[in-house]
Amino acid sequence: MTTIYTALLYLIQPLIWLRLWWRGRKAPAYRKRWAERYGFCAGKVLPGGILLHSVSVGETLAAVPLVRALRHRYPTLPITVTTMTPTGSERAQSAFGKDVHHVYLPYDLPDAINRFLDTVNPKLVIIMETELWPNIIKALYTRHIPLVIANARLSARSAAGYKKLGNFMRQLLQRITLIAAQNEEDGARFIDLGLKRTQLTVTGSLKFDISVTPELAARAVTLRSQWAPHRPVWIATSTHEGEESIILDTHRKLLARFPDLLLILVPRHPERFDTAREMVQKGRFSFILRSSGEIPSVSTQVVIGDTMGELMLLYGIADLAFVGGSLVERGGHNPLEPAAHAIPVLMGPYTFNFKDICSKLQQAGGLITVTDAASLDKEIGNLLTDDDYRRYYGRHAVDVLRQNQGALQRLLQLLEPYLPPRNH
Repeated sequence: MTTIYTALLYLIQPLIWLRLWWRGRKAPAYRKRWAERYGFCAGKVLPGGILLHSVSVGETLAAVPLVRALRHRYPTLPITVTTMTPTGSERAQSAFGKDVHHVYLPYDLPDAINRFLDTVNPKLVIIMETELWPNIIKALYTRHIPLVIANARLSARSAAGYKKLGNFMRQLLQRITLIAAQNEEDGARFIDLGLKRTQLTVTGSLKFDISVTPELAARAVTLRSQWAPHRPVWIATSTHEGEESIILDTHRKLLARFPDLLLILVPRHPERFDTAREMVQKGRFSFILRSSGEIPSVSTQVVIGDTMGELMLLYGIADLAFVGGSLVERGGHNPLEPAAHAIPVLMGPYTFNFKDICSKLQQAGGLITVTDAASLDKEIGNLLTDDDYRRYYGRHAVDVLRQNQGALQRLLQLLEPYLPPRNH
């Protein structure tokens, strides 16, 4: 099975190059650093430390507290963070700066993987969520390098797909040192696929281990006083194609009732920034770009968040937040970031990427579900006119966040046996 998989992967490389080139039309970063994708990273990393892989933006954000804690606990160990996408790469670089090394994880080709591991030579490999690459797993197992899947989740749909691979999947899982699952449900699915119980621990979700630092809170207060000291503000983040039009339609209706209302619109991917700007222009809204550094005037109706790594700051300015990827079938994005600021969180019906988190928020009265522009308009109207109602949802959202923290400490304890002794 691995041989067939590897042969197919080599065969489709020209298609992968075409896809990277094609995506590079809108996002030029896709046309850069191709050598890294084949394991050529000499001089870009320091060997002998921890290698952490987070495929894209969401996983990178979840990894931020973990990487910071590892830096604090093991100050002399180099840390290399790998991603697969330019957006993930940008987020990793803006979150960690010079504290960590960053390169792309190579494609799962034996030559590329071995070249990469020869250079990085890690003591421990941590993969965020569930990226199961057969050749990487085999190479680490052969080299006796421990592999931990952290913050692991496995949907029923993915589990059903993996189940068809039978014995191949069982062998693959048994080469993993440890899986730290987000909840019992995810853990049970891994066991069902052939993971041994001794290889599984349920730690909870790392996504809950975020907090608003005093420095971030102070920056948010300053920015709010500059941007909108006496105006209501709502933010729509991580929006995908099909959602910006709903957001702008809603904002137009809301402006009829709340003429001084300010919208901060943050598309999910940088390649959508221009599209969002065109839509805002077409709708004849008065707007500015966050990247311009301008301060909104009293007549500014929309700020387009076209910068990277500022989402937590921008949530801190808002009175309420809509989190995108949820009105279209993308599965939603992280509702805990606005919850950390104790503001109400609204999402569409498609939240399968955050099923467990959203159901906890929903049960506690910390999440409002909307289905279209009309229900979004109605719910935001209610929140803007009733301060107690708004505070109720914000308070309940942050309570859920606090009650479910602790996964980070549990994970750090699990990693200790695979790392050098700490100097307390």
